[in-house]
Amino acid sequence: MTTPQHACHLAELNVVTLRHSFDDPHMAEFVAQLDPINADADAAPGFVWRLVAEGANDATGLRPAGEDVVVNLSVWESQEALWDFTYRSGHLEVMRRRREWFDRHVQAHLVLWWVPVGHIPTIEEALDRLATLRAQGPSPDAFTFASSYSAEETGLCPAEAAI
Repeated sequence: MTTPQHACHLAELNVVTLRHSFDDPHMAEFVAQLDPINADADAAPGFVWRLVAEGANDATGLRPAGEDVVVNLSVWESQEALWDFTYRSGHLEVMRRRREWFDRHVQAHLVLWWVPVGHIPTIEEALDRLATLRAQGPSPDAFTFASSYSAEETGLCPAEAAI
């Protein structure tokens, strides 16, 4: 059986609110894991792109959502590829320990949306998608793993012929 190919990739934004500054000793274990986890993401099947600050290895120095809010913005070939990296790699251990480093979010902190292949989302676009999810709930324009939509449901990314 062949798998349909899509003209879209999955973009994701997640935000976390720091409990301590990055130079605080409480953050040392998290900071030490940044480069290895980012390297794992870069090498993960289905990884396409991630936001990196100019002259840095990650985006932790960018603070477009507030001085204590760190953003992670990336693009993946499929929802399955992002899920596998998030929940079936060393990233899962970081997630298990997130309460040591980050405040619990009352509002949505993760948003997913489909983008045409080759499109690199801006941080402004990503924050708008998060605001849409928070204001309106899941939709084809802004959703979560638990309330997902297929690329076809966006109307932006029809399935191409199976290969």
